[in-house]
Amino acid sequence: MTEEPRPEVPTRTLVEGLVRADGTVDAGELYEVAGTLGMSDQQVRLCIKRMAAEGRIVQEGRGRRAVLRETEEARLAAEPEVDFVRHMYAQDAGLAPWDGSWHLAAFAVPESARPARDALREALVALGGAAVQGGVYACANAWEPYVEAEAERLGVRDRLTLMTSTDLRIGDEAGPAALARRLWPIDELADGHRRLAAIAGERLARLTGAQPPGRTERLAITVELAAAFTRATTPDPLLPPELLPHPWPGAEARTLTADCWRLLLAAEASDPAPGPRLFHRYERVVREITGRPEGT
Repeated sequence: MTEEPRPEVPTRTLVEGLVRADGTVDAGELYEVAGTLGMSDQQVRLCIKRMAAEGRIVQEGRGRRAVLRETEEARLAAEPEVDFVRHMYAQDAGLAPWDGSWHLAAFAVPESARPARDALREALVALGGAAVQGGVYACANAWEPYVEAEAERLGVRDRLTLMTSTDLRIGDEAGPAALARRLWPIDELADGHRRLAAIAGERLARLTGAQPPGRTERLAITVELAAAFTRATTPDPLLPPELLPHPWPGAEARTLTADCWRLLLAAEASDPAPGPRLFHRYERVVREITGRPEGT
């Protein structure tokens, strides 16, 4: 028997994946889903404590009767992520062709501001950048607003230089696809999307099976998909299809994931209890891109 593909689910993803449209998490449901995923109550309690200390959530009540409330800071932090998901699906649909421009960010932050320098470097990588050389990062997408916002937040905006190039060369290499392979771990990214496709495909089979999953299992699937999707796409620089091998496994993985989101929404329509906001947000983006009406 083939072993079911199971993603590693961080406890934080469990909590964030169960936030409802009103910004709350039912603690009783949280612990129940955690148990389904093999997590202990202690793991969940420690995660809640950490997220509260970070200002991400506020706990009202105690134990399984508590309600966790997402803070405004946490809600706003998730907004750029929706933009990136929208761009992924637009690329898959051929609606975001590459214009041939490389977007470059360079910075020179002194040792006295080393924490800000390190944080900016990490932010550039998280935004899809790759180091061309010390202090110079390249991205294939227009990332300037996000880079500037992060530099401003870190207090190093005056140390940042932004520019674009249509003739980037590294050594003797100038071919765009070859440069992309040199700058980013293309094979590793492809493997990550294949893992996502395997997980989403198995969950899709469960959602369309003869015996539909109950609420707790659906919530567990939501969280597993969130973990697998995040793991595959967080290091993804969202390279345009023109720079990637064909066929690119990311497109299939995202299609399967979107099909799961659609089915989870359809199942929720007949459930009186409120469902997670996560797949509402992402599935709405997919509808915008594909032009499919709600419920299809």
